[in-house]
Amino acid sequence: MKVFVASLATETNTFSPVPTDMQSFKESFYAPPGEHPETPTLCSATHIVCRRRVPAEGWELVEGTAAWAEPGGLVNRDTYESLRDEILGQLQSAMPVDGVILGLHGAMVAQGYDDCEGDLLARVREIVGSEITVAIELDPHSHLTPKRVHHADILIAFKEFPHVDFADRAEEVVDLAIRRMKGEIDPVKSVFDCRMIEVLPTSLEPMRSFVDKIKQYEQRPGILSISVIHGFMAGDVPEMGTKLMVITDGQQQLGDQLAKELGLELFSFRGNTRPPFVSPGEGLQQALSYPQGPVVVADVWDNPGGGVAGDSTILLKQLMDLGVTDAAIGTVWDPIAVRFCIAAGEGAQLQLRFGGKACGTAGGPVDALVRVKKVALQAVQSFGDSIVPMGDSVVVEVAGIDVILNSNRAQAFSPDLFSNMGIDPLQKRILIVKSTNHFYGAFSKIAEHIVYVDCGAPYPSDPKTNGYTKLKRAIWPIVENPHAIAAEVEGA
Repeated sequence: MKVFVASLATETNTFSPVPTDMQSFKESFYAPPGEHPETPTLCSATHIVCRRRVPAEGWELVEGTAAWAEPGGLVNRDTYESLRDEILGQLQSAMPVDGVILGLHGAMVAQGYDDCEGDLLARVREIVGSEITVAIELDPHSHLTPKRVHHADILIAFKEFPHVDFADRAEEVVDLAIRRMKGEIDPVKSVFDCRMIEVLPTSLEPMRSFVDKIKQYEQRPGILSISVIHGFMAGDVPEMGTKLMVITDGQQQLGDQLAKELGLELFSFRGNTRPPFVSPGEGLQQALSYPQGPVVVADVWDNPGGGVAGDSTILLKQLMDLGVTDAAIGTVWDPIAVRFCIAAGEGAQLQLRFGGKACGTAGGPVDALVRVKKVALQAVQSFGDSIVPMGDSVVVEVAGIDVILNSNRAQAFSPDLFSNMGIDPLQKRILIVKSTNHFYGAFSKIAEHIVYVDCGAPYPSDPKTNGYTKLKRAIWPIVENPHAIAAEVEGA
């Protein structure tokens, strides 16, 4: 037998002013056939698993391109079509194949394409036919469209947020794909629309217990996989929202019943899943109330992982106003400022304008005399076993505060974001990170306390005011009781 594996992924914030083009992919991750590293990435861990599992079956593996861009705004149409056609061409050259395994994200939107993943899967089906196994791994912050469900035999999303289980889910995807190719299972999909959109961190209750519960359900006979599609509220597309997906071994009725049961339970959590988000002033005062650090302060809505720039200066300016000096910030995206600091060199002092440039709600630039403390070309941080590029980066000291400026947008994943730049995170009283919850897994191990701060921008964080133009379904919190409205429509 022969298996083809490839990956094409990004998360598109359709409200973001930061366009996504080919350079965005090449700055983040682009690996042509045979060039994927031995370490997994968030959406291409299937490559690594296939390298081990497929040859072990005595089968042939054909690797296609793997490409990932840091979340941003709409993908340039030519960029999407070029990468899509590159992978489709590789698949066509590999034919005939017995299976196709794809690492996708699920929230990619390009100019002219609201459903990039659905478009890609439909074209894969045109090439391989209806009987060939097609399996995909998804990020839960995605849009589960009927087109994707129709064209893929197996769809499995990460269970955890933060996504610490992306490699485990890749193992699951490949395992089920192999079993289907052998004729051992008959995957049948059931999807329930929860008709809500919410932030659903699995590091906290009630989602922690819910994920543990669905893992237990997966041990029951006939149940192959259960996935929670959280949805991605910054994507203005028709299928935006939370969905519950169950895959059974040929038991449609069981899957439909369980998907509805679990989906309604998930809907009952609405409004009670987020950690307490506080204002910038309250958050910093809370952090300063702890005599010892580090206290981690998360700037949740200036998260590059949600497609925004990551150049807000709101918390930095408040720290400066409070006279706080025992603090570090990771990161503020500003490629021009990085270039100036590299040119000046380590130890140099210069008058610098940085941050607050990508939009009008990010606090505006900081204009200050800074000292360049560290220059790191092609800096990186880790996310589990994955290496996350930050591009050329520098540490500047401004008013006694260490600020990491980076040239590749990246949210905070790990304390080595700081230590790789010469900052000992354990020696800082306050660490400010740009992330909604992916930071939690690694930073919670060193944090004296964690504070989630809502600066009000720039991420479109309130569905009631986001101004969706393509979302036509009734969902909470835009509608208080969307299931009642849906029942009325269906019964009309």
